[in-house]
Amino acid sequence: MSSVIVVGTQWGDEGKGKVVDLLSESADFIVRFQGGNNAGHTLVVGDKKFILHLVPSGILHRNKTCCIGNGVVLDPGVLLGEIEKLRSHQVQVDPNNLVISGQAHVIMTYHREVDNARELRKGKGKIGTTGRGIGPCYEDKASRAGIRIHELVNPKLFTEKLKVNLEEKNFYLEKFLGAKPLDYDQIADEYLAYGEQLRPYVGNVSQLLEKARRQDKNILFEGAQGTHLDIDHGTYPFVTSSNAVAGGACCGAGVGPTHIDTVLGICKAYTTRVGGGPFPTELEDAIGMHLQQEGAEFGSTTGRPRRCGWLDMVVLRNAARLNGLTSLTITKLDVLTGLEDIRIATSYVHEASAMETFPFECYTLEKCDPSYESFPGWSEDISSARDFSDLPVKTQRYLRAIEELAEVPLSIVSVGPGRNQTILLKNPFEI
Repeated sequence: MSSVIVVGTQWGDEGKGKVVDLLSESADFIVRFQGGNNAGHTLVVGDKKFILHLVPSGILHRNKTCCIGNGVVLDPGVLLGEIEKLRSHQVQVDPNNLVISGQAHVIMTYHREVDNARELRKGKGKIGTTGRGIGPCYEDKASRAGIRIHELVNPKLFTEKLKVNLEEKNFYLEKFLGAKPLDYDQIADEYLAYGEQLRPYVGNVSQLLEKARRQDKNILFEGAQGTHLDIDHGTYPFVTSSNAVAGGACCGAGVGPTHIDTVLGICKAYTTRVGGGPFPTELEDAIGMHLQQEGAEFGSTTGRPRRCGWLDMVVLRNAARLNGLTSLTITKLDVLTGLEDIRIATSYVHEASAMETFPFECYTLEKCDPSYESFPGWSEDISSARDFSDLPVKTQRYLRAIEELAEVPLSIVSVGPGRNQTILLKNPFEI
């Protein structure tokens, strides 16, 4: 039995979905522990492409139990739409293989409206949220005004709480944000129908995982976003609204930290980020455009183009410390093919002083210039490599440099989007 947490080490979009899909073959339970439908995992299986926002990536495998933990904020309309789309592709999704924590919070219509109205009001100073209502939902959770799944499936509790909440939200929307008020009856009817459909899926995920652990089952925890979008440890305020670091898995799924065996960090062979915020290694040139086009760097949730740059070792080392990484996966290595010179930022320069640690203040990070180490590129097609020795020598050197600089051993290397385009050095469930 082993429990493995998969986390992103950069600003999200590292390719966690493919890795979780791959590791799901060895897992019995796959658990989503934070975030909402502001993130998407893109999976390519054969000639089919799946984009999942809430359902754990392991749903594509038979005889697995997928769980949505209490740390997730859940838009029921999005979830039900995702379930129906999966079923249309003959993927089994029912209460036998999908369990939703009754403690997870519900994203309401007013959360989305507040999210969008705020961004509109901020103008050029906007954060760059997806407008999915994630932040406002977490706000209500913290202020103890949130509606949880177990209340959604209880019509009496739900309608009472909705009435109180909507009175406050409408005042805020209309009087402060200048938006239109929302209709109680319309929201109540819509969400009561959601509750009826979701009732069979609701359970106690924490207890379920404890039982699985005692039965020596393999458990895989997947998060959304990446370490540097973490609400506490990321580039605040350009962050998400939850804890994307490995510790968030314990809180967001209801498991004790002593029950975690491996923390696997997912890292692109280069760096990307979506939306605003400092990005020291960003490339606003032909190379940056090459990475964006070859890597298909467009958000799976929003379609927004991702900003691209060289691999940032200061960022990766920071993620290794915050998450306690025990192994590392490199994704999208094939995107670098054809570049004559490849660089890794090994430190920063700030006001003429060298800096090897990641600053927690955005205003400092904005003024940091990266110091690079250069590596010769390769031109060979690596997409068919299935063993480390199949890779060109220059590619191997680049990977070993990452391993050495990060001080974290490699376990998986992805050389293409397909499930089989993977080099497995060590199975994280067997480390």
